[in-house]
Amino acid sequence: MSLARPGLRRLSVLLLSLSLLAGGCGWFSRSKPAPAGPTLSTAEPAREAELRRRPTPTPPQPVAASAPAPLPRRDAPEVLDRVIAVVNNDVITLSELQDTLAFYLSETREAVKPGEEEALKQRLLNRMIENRLQLQEAGREQLAVEDSEVNEQLAEVMKRVNAKTQEEFEQVVQAQGLTMEGVKKRAKDQVLIQKVIRRKVAFRISVTEQEIEQYLVENREKLETGLSYHARHILFVPAPPESEAAWDAARGRAEEVWARLRAGEDFVELAKRHSEDSTAKDGGDLGVLKQGELAPEVERQILRLRPGEASAPFRSRLGLHIFKLEWKEGLAGETLAQAKQQIRDILIRQKYATRLEAWIAEIRKRAIIEIRL
Repeated sequence: MSLARPGLRRLSVLLLSLSLLAGGCGWFSRSKPAPAGPTLSTAEPAREAELRRRPTPTPPQPVAASAPAPLPRRDAPEVLDRVIAVVNNDVITLSELQDTLAFYLSETREAVKPGEEEALKQRLLNRMIENRLQLQEAGREQLAVEDSEVNEQLAEVMKRVNAKTQEEFEQVVQAQGLTMEGVKKRAKDQVLIQKVIRRKVAFRISVTEQEIEQYLVENREKLETGLSYHARHILFVPAPPESEAAWDAARGRAEEVWARLRAGEDFVELAKRHSEDSTAKDGGDLGVLKQGELAPEVERQILRLRPGEASAPFRSRLGLHIFKLEWKEGLAGETLAQAKQQIRDILIRQKYATRLEAWIAEIRKRAIIEIRL
């Protein structure tokens, strides 16, 4: 379906989301009534008598069911609606699934590949069943939706489709062949689902300080990525690098300087006199770095040091290094507080997803669901 205005495309995207959340309340297919059956003409008595003398034809025998046919176009006038799923005492119709499929294809802008349409229909129908079950749970919990909540939801819709007035919004809705009543119904169902999920899932989740500390210990390196540190190095380069003898000679020079460092000589002065890197003139200064910038094996050698400490000679692909850590940021104070809040959010999301999946499985297990697709 082409859109006459920029806002129409965005509305179809949003309505898909609402359709999936409140899958049981789809738009109604517009189908033509079946034509009246033919009658025998009173001007043909002889033909009527002949018809009465003919034997009653044998009814056709049933044949094996064929593979499910693709969904007809949602706007095809000859399509008759039918029930394709029963969810407890509620039903989902073909027209609702057609609309959901149409919105999905409009939102993703992709064509269904041959052989994949049946799987897509089943996936969308499964979402609609889950949404219908959640709405039924909301009814059992006697949850209600205020008009102000629906209006707030609709205001968000208006922003997303760039409709500045109510009249403009209604024009956008009508251009899609929809009704404001249908849009309001979806908005109400979305609010109901949000409320029942909060009661059954979100309010039953908690994260303890012990869980946060455990996550911090197990993921400290990851959490410290991006924190700053200041380091220096003295580099000894083997020449040529493919010669093992050259590597042995470079190690000998490195061990000699390392011994002088342990004897108390100044790192900066030794770097200026002995480093074979361009940073020698600056006392081997690598500058202020952020964790994650250097090669992991090099960075691990630096960050394992305490501030002011120098490392033993370490071999990399460039040569032999002696590193010194001047200072580094750590997870302390405000940084630690921010990290703990980040951990709390991560754990809440993980628990929320697990709890939501378990709750939906629970209500599905005790439901009576019949699929007729």
